[in-house]
Amino acid sequence: MNGCAPIVAIGVVSRLFVCLLVWATIPSELARGAQSREIKRVLILNSFGRDFRPWGAYAKTIRENLEQLSPWRIDFQDHSLVSALSDDENPGLPFIAYLNALYSKHPPDIVIAIGAPASNFIQHNRQGLFTQIPLILTAVEQRRIQFSDLLDNDTIIAVSHNFRLSFETILRVLPDTKRIVVVNGISPNEKFWLGELRKAAASLEKKVEFIWPEDISFQEFLKKSETLPPNTAIFWHLMNVDATGISYEGNTALRQLHRVSNAPIFSYDDGFFGNEIVGGPMYSVLEISRLTAVVAVRILGGEKPRDVRPAAIKYANPKFDWREMQRWGISESSLPPGSEVLFREPSIWKKYSWPLSLIAIVILIQGGLISGLLRERRRRRLAEVESRLRLTELAHINRYSTVGELTASITHELNQPLGSILTNAETAELILNSSSPDLNELRDILVDIRRDDQRASEVIRRLRSLLRKTPFEMKCIDLNETVRQVIGFVTAMAQGRNIILRCVTTSVDLTVKGDTVQLQQVVLNLIVNAVEAISEADANEREVSVITNLSDDIVEIRVSDTGPGIAAGDLKSIFDPFFTTKPQGMGMGLAIVRTIVEAHQGQISAANLSSGGALFAIRLPSAHG
Repeated sequence: MNGCAPIVAIGVVSRLFVCLLVWATIPSELARGAQSREIKRVLILNSFGRDFRPWGAYAKTIRENLEQLSPWRIDFQDHSLVSALSDDENPGLPFIAYLNALYSKHPPDIVIAIGAPASNFIQHNRQGLFTQIPLILTAVEQRRIQFSDLLDNDTIIAVSHNFRLSFETILRVLPDTKRIVVVNGISPNEKFWLGELRKAAASLEKKVEFIWPEDISFQEFLKKSETLPPNTAIFWHLMNVDATGISYEGNTALRQLHRVSNAPIFSYDDGFFGNEIVGGPMYSVLEISRLTAVVAVRILGGEKPRDVRPAAIKYANPKFDWREMQRWGISESSLPPGSEVLFREPSIWKKYSWPLSLIAIVILIQGGLISGLLRERRRRRLAEVESRLRLTELAHINRYSTVGELTASITHELNQPLGSILTNAETAELILNSSSPDLNELRDILVDIRRDDQRASEVIRRLRSLLRKTPFEMKCIDLNETVRQVIGFVTAMAQGRNIILRCVTTSVDLTVKGDTVQLQQVVLNLIVNAVEAISEADANEREVSVITNLSDDIVEIRVSDTGPGIAAGDLKSIFDPFFTTKPQGMGMGLAIVRTIVEAHQGQISAANLSSGGALFAIRLPSAHG
């Protein structure tokens, strides 16, 4: 028990320490929670407008940083000093009255003026505008501010322009430059900077010519920029108001110049950077905006503005747009030391190293698969060839079987011309044995013999055509003619069974790609089946109809009869191999018919007619479709 006492004591002390730590933390957490629920009103005064560059970029980034850094909820109020675009001596009196009236009951907790126009305005009118409210002047050049007029409630995040460094950078990266065109507007702020720009350029006039197009409209300058002399560069300062008094918001003016200019464009502020500017030493919008947000949070937290006045910010390390460098042939070796190149397009391998590796693996796998598939394709093609040979053999056997059923009809069709030939020959012999043979009658007999011989020859030709064993061959054939040849072959059989065989072929061209012999076999099988169906039934009407038609590039053959039709239960199975309703049938005829039709990219269907009898419809693609 005594040995356990120290352990128990330590445990009690540990728990007591934890409890004290929790109680110590609770007030700070409560204070932080209360702070996060508090709302701070921040008034942002923009120079000219929210979309005027470069200050619009600062306003946007300051808001983003304040929302990230502030422990309070921020209520932003934005106002723009549009009157700064004009030369009026005191254009701001109505604006001052408006702001005082608007914020008389709920004044802002802090005012942030962005850019020289807004900073000058609020500093000149400080005695009558937000006198007790903390003020931050930011993104303003130190030459534009009267530091002696700053109140204890004012602070400034100033910048320090170095135009000479900007011009020297242009000459460094483009050593063949002979002239620099300086783009600048004519608003009061821009007029001030025109003088400062000329001072900076004066020390370099022996090295390069400076052109100042401030006395022409910006649209006129755009036309001139299309044909600037070689070895010319453009320095973009500001274009808020041009010589004709037209104002340009956002990046409208810079984008227009970039679109038409035949010279590279440089600038001093990365508020312009990202699409149109080559680059150079520039202010960092992110650096200045974040510092502004940090100062604002410190002041809102209770610090005095006079105690939070950082030194003037100079240009950040030079940065350049790789795309513009490629466009104007600027080498990285000519860039100042410490330069950063952005928007670089990496090599294909660096940009897509993982996808390319994956693609290489996939290609190897695909190579193996393709090799296997090619072997499988060859095996299948051989199997298809073998299948077609088997189909040809089977179709050939089926044709023999069908012709066997037509033996009586074929015999009758041959006996007629052969009998006529024999009769005519005997008659001619009698005439020749007479004392005075009639030569004209002999000529008529010879004509009859020749006609009957051709008739018998045609029967034999059709029979040989049907029975000949040929490989499956796809070629353009006239389907109407194919059908008519089959009709001529079975007409005698139909007549011998007292069946009317009606054939109606369309007058339009029915050219299809197919094998003549096999398509003849399809039509022959269907007609023979129809004749046999009528022969086995006691039908009042004994007729088989064969009709051809063309509809939407589809050739159709319809074979119908007036027989008993097809049993409803047999319609689904009628084309299956070995299915038959004949006592002595093998059930291969219609299966072969379907196989032949499908080999021709066609379809075959069977149905019962409402008037009685069966209908078989063959649909084949037209050769002209």
